Amino acid sequence: MTAGLSSPDGLDRVSQRRVPSARRYVMAGPAALALFLLFTGCSGEEAAREYATPRSLCGTPIDTKALEPFLPPGREISVTGSDGSGIKSCKVVIEGALVIVTMQAWIAEGKSTAYFAAGQTLDRPDRSLEGDRILYSGNQGFGKTRTCVDTKYGQELYASVQAEGSKHEDADAMKRIILAYIEEVERSDECTGGAL
Repeated sequence: MTAGLSSPDGLDRVSQRRVPSARRYVMAGPAALALFLLFTGCSGEEAAREYATPRSLCGTPIDTKALEPFLPPGREISVTGSDGSGIKSCKVVIEGALVIVTMQAWIAEGKSTAYFAAGQTLDRPDRSLEGDRILYSGNQGFGKTRTCVDTKYGQELYASVQAEGSKHEDADAMKRIILAYIEEVERSDECTGGAL
């Protein structure tokens, strides 16, 4: 070994330089962890739902417990409806994004829930109830009312709940939502009043 490269205790200079830099990495570990926890703690707060879950959508009561998981975090919610030409719709917008749409529509007698659903979505619901009167999937439900018939115009009332703007999917929850929603529609003035 050449003179000046070894220290009196026998360690070369390269080894001596590595020890302090290793200490820096060890000391940086707790600081990095603290920063990570700080940022993840902040993002957890941002992911909270600060608005109230609506109890009805444009006048029609909704199963709030089943609906709630489909609602994303955010501060602002708006629920707006439109009504005309035999169609009543309701849109739920959260932080500027369309999350849920409900619809009640008068369709010519003799049609089916599959016919109604095909006009609302490109996704085919993969589950059914009551001989295909109710069709649903993880984020959509469609159904035909049992008692809402307008004999004057030969039409029957259908209804749907679509949560395509939600990242959440739960077929059991959607089944509960559409069944309860159809029952509320059957009790509504829309059912007894007939198509306009």
